[in-house]
Amino acid sequence: MIIAVFPGQGSQSPGFLAPWLERDGARERLAQYSEWADVDLIAAGTEWDADRIRDTRVAQPLIVAASLLSWNSLDGRGRVSGVAGHSVGEFAAAAAAGVLSEEDALRLVGIRGRAMAEAAAAEQTGMSAVIGGDEASVVSRLEELDLTPANYNGGGQLVAAGALDALQKLAADPVAGTRVIPLQVAGAFHTRYMAPAVDKLRDAASQVATNDPALRVWTNRDGSVVESGAAYRDLLVEQVASPVRWDLCMTSFADAGVTGLVELSPAGTLVGLAKRALRGVPGVALKTPDDLASADALLNGETA
Repeated sequence: MIIAVFPGQGSQSPGFLAPWLERDGARERLAQYSEWADVDLIAAGTEWDADRIRDTRVAQPLIVAASLLSWNSLDGRGRVSGVAGHSVGEFAAAAAAGVLSEEDALRLVGIRGRAMAEAAAAEQTGMSAVIGGDEASVVSRLEELDLTPANYNGGGQLVAAGALDALQKLAADPVAGTRVIPLQVAGAFHTRYMAPAVDKLRDAASQVATNDPALRVWTNRDGSVVESGAAYRDLLVEQVASPVRWDLCMTSFADAGVTGLVELSPAGTLVGLAKRALRGVPGVALKTPDDLASADALLNGETA
C-alpha cells in the first residue's frame, strides 16, 4: 500500500516552484489556482522572498497549489492507495481523493489563510517545535505555561503553541532532554486562538459540494479513515482550532500495512518524520520534477 502525503505550512521556501513551472501546462494550471485562491501564486512560488511567503494568506494556498501541481505530474498516481495531509495539506488530500474539486479546495484554502491571518493578528502568539524528551512531561510543562500541544508530529516531535511570552519561557527553561525551536509562523494555529477563523471557514464550506472519497483518506483529528465526504469537509473546518495528530495518522498507516510513502511538493518534512516513526518504510519526497522517476519507481514496486 502506497500512501501519498501532503505537507503543511512551513514547508515552503523561496523559488521552490520554479522547476515545476517548466513542465508543460504547469504555468497555466497555477494561474488558474491563483485566480481561485486570490493570490499570485506564480510570483509567490518563484520570486517572493521568505518573509512574503511566510504570510499565512500566501503560504497556505501556495503549499496546496504546489502539492496539487506535483500530484498532477505524477504518472503513477492511479496506483496510490490512500492519502493524508498535514494541517493545510488536508485540502490537497481532499482534492486528490475527490472529496473536493480543485477549485473548491483552492477557494476554501484562500479563505482559510486570510481568516487565520486575521485571527493571528488579534494577539501576539506563535509556535515552537519541541524535539525529544518524554511526551507526557512535555505536555505537562505546556499546561503549566498555558500553551497548547498543537501538533503531535510523531518521531519525538511535538509543536507547542500559544502566547509568545510563554513560548519564550519554555525555551529559557526547556523540559529535560528537549530542544525548543521557534517556528516561522504568524500565530498559534490549531488552538483556541483560531476560533474566529473556524466560524468564517465553516460559512464558506457549507456552500461547497462534496463527494465521498475515491481513495482511502485519513484525518488529522485522530488518524481514523473518513468515508463520508461531508464529514471530511466538516473535519477540515474544525481542524483549524484543533491539534494535528500526525502521530496517530502514521500509526494508522502502519496498521493498514503501508509499504511506501510519496510526499508531494514542497516535500521533505513528512518523509523525515516517517523515517523515525515508520522505520523501514521507503519514502520519496517530491521536491522537484527530478524526483518523479523515483516516485513512479516506488509506485511500480521498484526500489525507491
